[in-house]
Amino acid sequence: MDTKNDKNLDALVSEITEFNELTLDDIPNIDLYMDQVTTLFESKLHPLKRNEEDKIMTKTMINNYAKAKIFPPVKSKKYTKEQIILLSIIYNLKQSLSLADIGKVFNPILKDIENENKELISVENLYDTFLEIKRENENKFSEHFYTLLDRTKNNLKNKDNGDNSKNELILMVLSLIAEANMNIRMSEKIIDNFFNVAKK
Repeated sequence: MDTKNDKNLDALVSEITEFNELTLDDIPNIDLYMDQVTTLFESKLHPLKRNEEDKIMTKTMINNYAKAKIFPPVKSKKYTKEQIILLSIIYNLKQSLSLADIGKVFNPILKDIENENKELISVENLYDTFLEIKRENENKFSEHFYTLLDRTKNNLKNKDNGDNSKNELILMVLSLIAEANMNIRMSEKIIDNFFNVAKK
């Protein structure tokens, strides 16, 4: 790949590995109205948008989560810190999972919220741990990406197929999506085997 493309890829890797997430410190300890919740998500997570007109979180989305029963009922039209955390987790999951699958993962969390005898860690601790792991994974992504890029370049070395820079980019997209698909399939397997209420 030419130097220009390498520099462009460096910029893109830096962009996506920059930690953009709603942290516990970003969420106020007071309950928020719906408009305040959507504004909070938009202000904090706008760098994650692919297109400027995209919305991070809308009233319709939140209402759909409530209808799908993957989100606890709201009292007095205000959202607690715990509920905002759950919305952030949903935002992360809905990039790859159906609402039905998210509901299966959320089922034990929602049940635990209602129970006095807690079996799971608190929603805040769960989220904080998730963000820690996510940050670690983002830090490792750059090294993994360039290893994959080097492997792609080496595999193309002995093939006379014209514009190798374009071939490399095509193969990188195919390889990254193959990895993403494998991760999604494994997540679905875990959901089907451990979170499916019908199975014992």
